Amino acid sequence: MSLYVIGDLHLCFSDPSKTMSIFAGWQDYQELIEKHWLELISPDDTVVLAGDISWGMSLQQALPDFRFIEGLPGKKIVLKGNHDYWWTTKKKMEDFFKAEGIDSISILHNNHFRYGDHGICGTRGWVNMPGETQDEKVLRREVQRLETSIQSALKEGLEPLVFMHYPPIFATNFNYDILEILYRYKIKECYYGHIHGRSAHELCVKNTYDDVNFHLIASDYLQFIPEKVL
Repeated sequence: MSLYVIGDLHLCFSDPSKTMSIFAGWQDYQELIEKHWLELISPDDTVVLAGDISWGMSLQQALPDFRFIEGLPGKKIVLKGNHDYWWTTKKKMEDFFKAEGIDSISILHNNHFRYGDHGICGTRGWVNMPGETQDEKVLRREVQRLETSIQSALKEGLEPLVFMHYPPIFATNFNYDILEILYRYKIKECYYGHIHGRSAHELCVKNTYDDVNFHLIASDYLQFIPEKVL
């Protein structure tokens, strides 16, 4: 029984016109995701999917992508990415999955999931990227969601592991509001995706910075192979 993570699946079974295969390093990516997953993940494993899961614009449109994920072994815990336009309230998503017989996907949103002595925590995060618009209201909400998630794990005596979609640090850009939460709660491990392309990957923090171990887990960086966490 192991814990894995991968971000940015960008599945497009619901709309093949949105395939990422047109980009360098993404050729046959859906086939590679399935191949590596089946080689690596067992039914007893848990995989965190750190945002940008499906190009579907609604739950119904994304259903083929959810069925693909459901057909893969293991338990899946999903959090929101900036392209997950299908995302709605936690209850609506859970009700939809139940109605469609999808029982291996759980929603990480203002909560945590126990994994041994650790708590799987996280949220989407928000931008600190050059050229992307910052929205203080959205940022405050994401900071609160991250803190709520971490606190819920700590209340159960668990050590939090943080999973996000947006990077708290990218190149010389720092999301100090998010970092303050990581530092306040002495988070040791933080996993994030969102960043694509070899040149952008080189600008990512992929080591220990101010006592936090940062891990880039965008699927193209991982070559579509889930990364073992525990």
